[in-house]
Amino acid sequence: PERKGNVRAARAAAANIIPHSTGAAKALGLVVPDLKGKLDGHAQRVPVITGSVTELVATLDKEVTVDQVNDAIKKYTDNNPSFGYNDDEIVSSDVIGTSFGSIFDPTQTQIVGSGDGQVVKTVAWYDNESGFTAQMVRTLEKFATLD
Repeated sequence: PERKGNVRAARAAAANIIPHSTGAAKALGLVVPDLKGKLDGHAQRVPVITGSVTELVATLDKEVTVDQVNDAIKKYTDNNPSFGYNDDEIVSSDVIGTSFGSIFDPTQTQIVGSGDGQVVKTVAWYDNESGFTAQMVRTLEKFATLD
């Protein structure tokens, strides 16, 4: 059986990890024009209640350390209702019910290579139900203040 031409999507979701497409990366390029064409992504459908994880892998023009990456993100997350920071060894069920758009996990930051072309991988967790809803409420509240 196929679901809109996608044989994988027609498989038993409760018993499989299913590679799937996502429009999130392309949508980000529409919202932040400087990122258009510089970003892509994919999804993995997994049999969990609602907690999700996203990885961002970037090639940098300068050399950095794991601590520098984590410290820079931690500064950004201070008093930020949209982006949290948690250095506990959390799993997907730990983020269920949170209102952050995502929660950065510094324990998962990795760097490969050195100098120009260094590759950095970061991880953030999110509740794709309550986190998304909270982000939409924050967006509506912001729109309500615009003239």
